[in-house]
Amino acid sequence: MDLYRVIYTSRPFGFDGGILNGILMDARRMNERDGITGALICRGDIYMQLLEGPEKIVKQAVERIGHDDRHVEMTLHVTRNVSERMFGEWAMLHDPAASWIWSQEEVTSGAVDRATADEVEAFFVTLRDKQTTAQDPV
Repeated sequence: MDLYRVIYTSRPFGFDGGILNGILMDARRMNERDGITGALICRGDIYMQLLEGPEKIVKQAVERIGHDDRHVEMTLHVTRNVSERMFGEWAMLHDPAASWIWSQEEVTSGAVDRATADEVEAFFVTLRDKQTTAQDPV
């Protein structure tokens, strides 16, 4: 199967725990239905999401997400075909800490706009590796 990966960032609109839980519930339900996997890194100032799966389905999901009023200023950073999934076992992994991505000051000063596709994708490689390490027996 051809796999397609999208990574986008956006700014939360009215961010709180209830909104975040709604986003995660919606994402997990729809992603399981559609064969999409991925991860969401979020804080009160940024959402960064990776989606992967069949190209047509991922593009439809991105379009739907783009119309969601729980966030604004959506920017696509990565849109490409890939040979394997980065988060194959996760309908939507959630990283609530996100302390290892850009600081709030860096986001405010435009780090997201200046980011390269490789830099953005590297955040998700780090997240994947953290999950793999956490699951490995000691």
